[in-house]
Amino acid sequence: MSTVASTSSSDSLYSQYALPNATSRNASTGSMGQADFLRLMTVQMKNQDPLNPLKGAEFLGQLAQFSTVQGIENMQQAMGAMATVMENDQSLRAAALVGHDALVDVDKVQLGSGAGASGEIVANRAGPVQLQIVDASGSVVRRLNVDAKDAGATKFSWDGKDDSGNAVPAGQFTFRATGGSGKDTQALAVRLAARIDSVSIEPQGLVLNLAGLGGYPLSSVRRIG
Repeated sequence: MSTVASTSSSDSLYSQYALPNATSRNASTGSMGQADFLRLMTVQMKNQDPLNPLKGAEFLGQLAQFSTVQGIENMQQAMGAMATVMENDQSLRAAALVGHDALVDVDKVQLGSGAGASGEIVANRAGPVQLQIVDASGSVVRRLNVDAKDAGATKFSWDGKDDSGNAVPAGQFTFRATGGSGKDTQALAVRLAARIDSVSIEPQGLVLNLAGLGGYPLSSVRRIG
């Protein structure tokens, strides 16, 4: 017997010792299982040539080979069990996120009538920052001035009202931020915060379903509050 993994060699040995052929083996993989291997080895030893018996080194080599194959199979089973445990743990952790606010790199949000929004502006330096809230028609409904203490994330909050103090109707709103003045004016990145309504476990990982924003992978979330 040469190798455990070789289908052709194991088929010839089954035929040599008048054992059932490969159709009696593992139907899903076509490979030899533990019982097949031990049975084949036992029959091989019973039917070996007395004048040329199986050498000890060959016998030990076959046992070592079988042990290696079994070790790989056991390791695969252990890894599968570990993956299941990790997925279950991830599900439990994800459930704890529901109801919290997540900050993501997005500047558009669907809001109800009079509903406000909050988030961050990524300032490039300290100084005043201008924030415009634009409705779906492209009209600016509110202008806010935010004072950036330093370069980096600067928080803002909008109460859902226009410049006249009236609650804006429901719809999609875009947040545009700029810093500097005149020729030095630069567009700044905006991040919006939204409540986590639910969490989905997808093949690519955890997806947070955010109110007014939709689904976002956990990797795109800047912060969870």
